[in-house]
Amino acid sequence: MPKTSSIIKFLSEEGNKAQMQKTENFYMQDNNKNMHVVTDPLYFIIEEQHNSIELTDKGLDLISNDVDDNEFFVLPDMGSEMALLENDATLEVEERIVKKDELLQNYSVKSERVHTLNQLLKAYTLFEKDDEYVVMDNKVKIVDEQTGRIMEGRRYSDGLHQAIEAKERVKVEAATQTFATITLQNYFRMYHKLSGMTGTAETEAGELWDIYKLDVIVIPTNRPIVRDDREDLVYKTKREKYNAISDEIVALNKQGRPVLVGTTSVDISELLSRMLKMKGIKHNVLNAKLHQREADVVAEAGKTGGVTIATNMAGRGTDIKLSDEVKKVGGLAIIGSERHDSRRVDRQLRGRAGRQGDPGSSQFFVSLEDDLMRLFSSDRITGVMDRLGLKEGEVIQHSMISKSIERAQRKVEENNFGIRKRLLEYDDVMNSQREVIYTRRKHALFGDRLEVDIMNNMYDSVEDLVNEYYGTDFNDFNMELIRVASIESPITSEEFGSMKPDAIVDNIFRVMLDSYTRKIEGIAKQAYPVIRNVYKTKSHQYKNIVVPFTDGKRMFQVVTNLEKAYNNSGKEVAKSFEKQIMLGTIDESWKEQLREMDDLRQSVQNATYEQKDPLLIYKLESFNLFKVMINDVNKKVVSILAKGHIPISSPDEVREAEERKRTDMSRMQTGRAGLEQGSSGQKEEPKKLQPVRTEKKIGRNDPCPCGSGKKYKSCHGKGLPA
Repeated sequence: MPKTSSIIKFLSEEGNKAQMQKTENFYMQDNNKNMHVVTDPLYFIIEEQHNSIELTDKGLDLISNDVDDNEFFVLPDMGSEMALLENDATLEVEERIVKKDELLQNYSVKSERVHTLNQLLKAYTLFEKDDEYVVMDNKVKIVDEQTGRIMEGRRYSDGLHQAIEAKERVKVEAATQTFATITLQNYFRMYHKLSGMTGTAETEAGELWDIYKLDVIVIPTNRPIVRDDREDLVYKTKREKYNAISDEIVALNKQGRPVLVGTTSVDISELLSRMLKMKGIKHNVLNAKLHQREADVVAEAGKTGGVTIATNMAGRGTDIKLSDEVKKVGGLAIIGSERHDSRRVDRQLRGRAGRQGDPGSSQFFVSLEDDLMRLFSSDRITGVMDRLGLKEGEVIQHSMISKSIERAQRKVEENNFGIRKRLLEYDDVMNSQREVIYTRRKHALFGDRLEVDIMNNMYDSVEDLVNEYYGTDFNDFNMELIRVASIESPITSEEFGSMKPDAIVDNIFRVMLDSYTRKIEGIAKQAYPVIRNVYKTKSHQYKNIVVPFTDGKRMFQVVTNLEKAYNNSGKEVAKSFEKQIMLGTIDESWKEQLREMDDLRQSVQNATYEQKDPLLIYKLESFNLFKVMINDVNKKVVSILAKGHIPISSPDEVREAEERKRTDMSRMQTGRAGLEQGSSGQKEEPKKLQPVRTEKKIGRNDPCPCGSGKKYKSCHGKGLPA
């Protein structure tokens, strides 16, 4: 594994890393011509810089041996398989379609298997406990790498969180269904005006302009900065570095200076805490596990002799105040345990000292075993360290080294920016779909243009049906029209063949609209007597009422405003029904669309092997998916609204139900008597049947239900036994 301590230690020894890089360059030359020689013996390949893992053929063969099917984890070559099916003359048309469906289903299942396996490997090899995440209350919680805080409620997507839960042996939560999604960039773009203020925006000026077209202007500080920012101290190993940090803290503590130690992970903060405890240095720890006392810990960080160990200090929101005594001995001392991937986070840590002209100092400690140095540092640093032949505990401090580290950070930032920009390009595709869907939701939610949207749904669904069946069998078209819209075609079979599609659509739409208008008026008339009765007797008690609707398959409990329904003669009931069906259908379809878009985004990545742009394919395929979804929404809304009605039982049905109930009660009584007789062997006296009370029993001192205001015993209960 890349983070195995023995490998890291081996590469830190003189000449080893330079030799490894030279060897890598040999195999990677000529466009990775000889790289297969290195990768063929491997089971899987880790690209730590890009946070990705890829199973090799050997790895797939290994895990496939545990199952009967040797190709259990092997993805079929879809192009060649499809070509074979198309060229197979022995297959009938229907049989060929069935074979294609089987092939697609097989590919889908196998790709999901391989994806799950990749996520498990990624969880075990690239995600470390107390670094990217912590385990608290038997749950895996993500730690924000920028702020060091726990990101409550956030989960890794695409099965990765479940893989980490399996790794840590905690309860594996079910995969969540996404209801809505948006990137932060597109969220911020929704504002008409956008601005911000931060002390570390200068390093990200390029990204702020590319994404938001925002200029970055540097404002001079209120008072001159007197903080002493020292060059980085570079050690060969982490062990030497941490020993040097603890020695530096002890020395500063003796001077009476407060010390703030910045770490990049929970694990390192706990390691340094243990080292300071062994040396008897009192200190506070602020990390993702101990964030409750955040404000108190930061406020105490400026006291004489105080030592604070904190994971990233970004956005802590509390100033570190210094006393005059502390200022005299040199102010707050900042110690960075390693360089972060982002220069912004390092600058935020440095900026904790020297505020408003206060004295202070900052010093970063770096080792060649740090992740940043392993992955992104240049060959020059390794060469310099080898030539100097540094011994145990020796350190190098030079501006050239600090600049080289900054270049490595810049390389990481560019890499991360590229990832964010690519993500935004994918989200821009979804954003156009999001705007259409959310506009429709808004119309339904607030009632704006709801009638117009429903009419558009009707017209579009009719147009889609005509386009689908035009030039084919008229009976099939008529049956589909009855199924979707509950109306028969107003045009004959001959007219269907001779008229233009637009004319057919207009004729059917007019009939559909007339039918639906009559239906809505009927629902209002049907509901109004009940609404009037409830309003006059219960309006002081109820604000909304629930009206049941059904389309013959499902029941819908429609909530409507009682007063509005009374004032507009029951029309509000129909409007509430329309609103609920529109919202429910859009939400269900949008959830499914988001899932399919996620799957599509994963699948198009394979296009890079064909020298094609995955984004371009994603745009084309997502447009087709969206078109299908919109047509499906239109048909579902029209179908439910056309078939929806308030279910009312006829008097005969009510009488039959009551008769069945009495018969069932009689059978139960007879059965119970037979059981009692059989168990004792003697015939018992039949028990006197008590009347079944359907109303609440009235107490003697309760108010009389006749409404006289008297007690029951003094009114209609007079003369009854106590």
